[in-house]
Amino acid sequence: MKKKSILTFILTIVLAAGLLAGCGGDSAAKETTGRAEPETAAAAGSETAASETEAAASGETRVLKLGLTGVIYEDIWNPIREQLATEGIDLEFVQFSDYSLPNEALNSGDIDMNAFQHHAYFNNDVGQNGYDITPIGDTFVIAMNLYSDKISSVDELKDGDVVAIPDDASNGGRALKLLESAGLITISESAGSNPTVADIEKYNVGIEIKEVGAADTPSIIPDVAAAVVNGNYALDYGIDPETAIYHETEYDDDSYFCLIAVRTEEKDDPVYARIVELFQSEGTKQIFQDEFGGYFVPAWEIGK
Repeated sequence: MKKKSILTFILTIVLAAGLLAGCGGDSAAKETTGRAEPETAAAAGSETAASETEAAASGETRVLKLGLTGVIYEDIWNPIREQLATEGIDLEFVQFSDYSLPNEALNSGDIDMNAFQHHAYFNNDVGQNGYDITPIGDTFVIAMNLYSDKISSVDELKDGDVVAIPDDASNGGRALKLLESAGLITISESAGSNPTVADIEKYNVGIEIKEVGAADTPSIIPDVAAAVVNGNYALDYGIDPETAIYHETEYDDDSYFCLIAVRTEEKDDPVYARIVELFQSEGTKQIFQDEFGGYFVPAWEIGK
């Protein structure tokens, strides 16, 4: 596959399909989340493939609705959908316009799976709303970076400069951790996994933090000194991640690993194990590299 630049790829998608939102997600113990490890999915793969081959041979088709928040993700899922079609599974994409909808839709049965969020967002959303849904496998990490139209280095930020961050709990906390790693602030050691502005112990540079909707962070870049932007929104907006003035590069837990979620009562469905197996594959890794220039990192391999 001929390698494309990220910007060219995004512009192509924008022209073809317009813009939507994307991957958002606090770490939790594996036994608490119930998420399937890659080897678990792989072990179930042969049994699943066999059962679905039988379904395909009998002419039966099982329809599964997958909730996404951005057309860019369809490029990753299309090869998986094509393979599933040969196994008697019709995977339909259902696009949502913001983070608040896919978990509600999954919990209510309007869709069968979703793949749009990281663990921090998932845990916060489920904790607030009491959804009975469960992660079954990790997908990728997409970096949250600091961008600016006014300066070319984080060292140029000065007292009084306004820095925008997402206003929701999980992504706002992640943004504050990024600002801390950039040396701009110090967060209290007593802060939880999703720190808030109230947890800032010290401003190493006297910046003013402005909280805005995550989807609005790309558009506000010209109006502030800098803005922390979720990777999916940067991609949807056509921002080249190489232009960031500070990059997120280290992950000490799975808080920002994106995931596939299903209803808890269906978490052991072998078809879902098969879907995890297909996603956590060399083919998907190749798409990450060819289509996104390696900007997406396979979450299932981090720490192994």
